[in-house]
Amino acid sequence: MNKEELKSYVKELGIELTEEMLQKLNDYADFLLEYNTHTNLTAIKTKEEVYLKHFYDSLTLVKIANLQKGTLLDVGTGAGFPGLVLAIVFPNLEVTLLDSNNKKITFLNDCIAKLQIKNAHTVYSRAEDYTKIHRESFDFVTSRAVANLRILLELNIPALKVNGCFLVMKAQVEEELEDSKNTMRVLSCKIIGQEEFNLPKNGGTRTLLNIKKTKETDQKYPRTYDKIKKKALK
Repeated sequence: MNKEELKSYVKELGIELTEEMLQKLNDYADFLLEYNTHTNLTAIKTKEEVYLKHFYDSLTLVKIANLQKGTLLDVGTGAGFPGLVLAIVFPNLEVTLLDSNNKKITFLNDCIAKLQIKNAHTVYSRAEDYTKIHRESFDFVTSRAVANLRILLELNIPALKVNGCFLVMKAQVEEELEDSKNTMRVLSCKIIGQEEFNLPKNGGTRTLLNIKKTKETDQKYPRTYDKIKKKALK
């Protein structure tokens, strides 16, 4: 996918990319690929794949949520997907990019400065440490294929405001959904939207979930990561 194809495809999602946005995305792609030659950020090696599997893929979140404004936490953001792409395209969305890999945070800080993005900042922390402190703080939390859904729910739901939404990005999700039923019940959240589709150009299958938080999270969550991983909530 090239720049013009990206513009056309996201228009079908209801997004009009300005020339300034397109230029920032182009510079982002160039900087990512150059940086990736010496620091491992992504397995993707071509600009066309960056446009399809990082940029377009990130923007498909508009299928399940209105991201024109609000606060969003991207947990395990890596090289900035989807969070930094959303910050570029939605300037009224305040984006926090969270990752526990300091090399990736360094890249993101350099990229944010280079592109002069005003509505995004980074946090170097483990998710369970950050969300334990920043409770009920965000309108949206998102994670793209970072961990099992059951684990992501306990890590991320505490950071959401009541009535806020956890936006999940996965390939296949049926088995994980079944394993997550008790966790959603304990954490007082429910699925209010689900979209399954294929990326253009045979880019693969995607599933998006919009999970709404219905009441404040008990202070004992999230547990430590080893406990979350070892034992599901009942």
